[in-house]
Amino acid sequence: MAGFLIVIVEDDKDLNSGLCKALKSEDRTIVSCAALNEAREQIFLSPPDLVMLDINLPDGNGLDLLKEIKESGLSVPVILLSANDTDADVVKGLELGADDYVTKPFSLSVLRARVNTQLRKAENREPKSDVVAIDQYAFDFDKMVFTAGGLEVSLSKTEQRLLKMLVSNRGITLGREELIDRLWTDGAEYVDENALSVAIKRLRDKLEAKDYIKTIYGLGYQWVKKDES
Repeated sequence: MAGFLIVIVEDDKDLNSGLCKALKSEDRTIVSCAALNEAREQIFLSPPDLVMLDINLPDGNGLDLLKEIKESGLSVPVILLSANDTDADVVKGLELGADDYVTKPFSLSVLRARVNTQLRKAENREPKSDVVAIDQYAFDFDKMVFTAGGLEVSLSKTEQRLLKMLVSNRGITLGREELIDRLWTDGAEYVDENALSVAIKRLRDKLEAKDYIKTIYGLGYQWVKKDES
């Protein structure tokens, strides 16, 4: 594998900085995050090869993000960072699918060894096709082939990006401003909010997905998990 992307999610600035320095190398890109929302956007927009995730974060519990990662189908190993008094959280994290954990305070040599182990596993893992199958839908984002009820549907680039954000965050409401910022990244100073409504309508109509792509009034949009609707 030509280079690894590691996302570190830790709100302690000194510890976060120390982790970045300890793990950085020529074949690794390190992305530092201090909160769940920031990490969530990074991970689902550009899936990394490894996530180091603190459990206690200022805007929520890291275990919630761990659950989202594992339920999304992303093949991303997660190493939990835990304080000494959070054994119950570590057990819960492992049950949710965490690949390893490191207890604070920890030795950097031990940390490096555990990171290297997970990256070796990622390197030897068979490449996973970026295909999402949901009921009558099959979305192949690598080959840009999208089918509904067995019939291929043609989607614009914007519709493809919108679809990926929605299905990668199934059951989570994505705000209008967040979607606009992430969909139109060409530096335009102003994007008419109606453009998002139009994109949602076209995507919903093309896929015949009115029961899946829901408008959450006053908030944004969500791809509904059918077993939760």
